[in-house]
Amino acid sequence: MAIPFAELSKINPSSIIELFELELEVGKHIATGNPQNLPTVYRFHAGANLNNFGEVVFQSNSYQRVAVKIEGFERKSTGVLPRPTITFSNLGGINRDPSTTNVITMSDFLATVNAVTPHNDLIDAKVTRKMPLASALDNANFASGSNPFGTPSADRLRDEIFVIDRKSVESRKVVQFELTAAHDLENRLIPQRVVTRDIFPAVGTFI
Repeated sequence: MAIPFAELSKINPSSIIELFELELEVGKHIATGNPQNLPTVYRFHAGANLNNFGEVVFQSNSYQRVAVKIEGFERKSTGVLPRPTITFSNLGGINRDPSTTNVITMSDFLATVNAVTPHNDLIDAKVTRKMPLASALDNANFASGSNPFGTPSADRLRDEIFVIDRKSVESRKVVQFELTAAHDLENRLIPQRVVTRDIFPAVGTFI
């Protein structure tokens, strides 16, 4: 992945598109062995593409349109890591099995996860925020069959990776989750590497 500095430096750069991936863990969110052969990655976006107000295609992967609001990604000069929130409409729209066209509510989605791990509520599921430019989108997104902003590429802003820390709201209308940076978890030690003297000769010595 290369950050498109040249494109961003233009007077009129192409738009930044916000895409998301929700990655589940087999054995925690999906039954061990995945006997139903369910997908472990769900791709979605909160907007619409320029063709049919449906899915956005990026690098041959389809991101379904979901009624979702994501906020709180701003980084502050104080050095405090952002803890974004992601709020899904609970009126339906999640496609649990892409081999069908059936959509379910987020509460029903959580029920299938909690059947594997009681009271899990998608905790520790990974959320990746991808931000390609419009010039990097696949040709399939455009009615003309060709990207008018340039030749599609892999160039995009740096991916941001979070994990679901907790479910903060669940009602008939919405389900909201609080995210945290992948390295900002309770009881997580950094670096996760054993420090040994063969790599760091000064370990255990005093001046």
